[in-house]
Amino acid sequence: MAIEIDHLGIAVRSLAEGLHFYEKMLGMTVSRTETIAAEQVAIAMLPAGADASAPRIELLEATGQESPIARFIEKRGPGLHHIALRVDDLALAIERLKSEGARVLGEPQRGAGGHLYVFLHPASTGGVLLELIQKEPVRD
Repeated sequence: MAIEIDHLGIAVRSLAEGLHFYEKMLGMTVSRTETIAAEQVAIAMLPAGADASAPRIELLEATGQESPIARFIEKRGPGLHHIALRVDDLALAIERLKSEGARVLGEPQRGAGGHLYVFLHPASTGGVLLELIQKEPVRD
């Protein structure tokens, strides 16, 4: 299974505050912003490299009280929310992980940028929420 880092998801209280640091202080540039109504989250993607396949930082701001990001921040405060890994075959990866006893959270769904993804429970990954993303031929 070929795996690449896609992005690091960072929960922030406010995209504006988060972007101040990453854009103004680090000199990074936002490649895309998006609101995902079904997940009650607004995101900003910041590439951490020069080419299109470079890993990114994803800032996540809750847009509703019931958002997983709102609950995360309420419990733990802002910070690293998840690590996202690209895989060549998401269905095969899920099948393999389940057969090995990993706890997959739900079924694959479409998220930011239209990418197909699924999360793995931290109990299966050494304490880190992992997101697996179907590798797409073209990235934003």
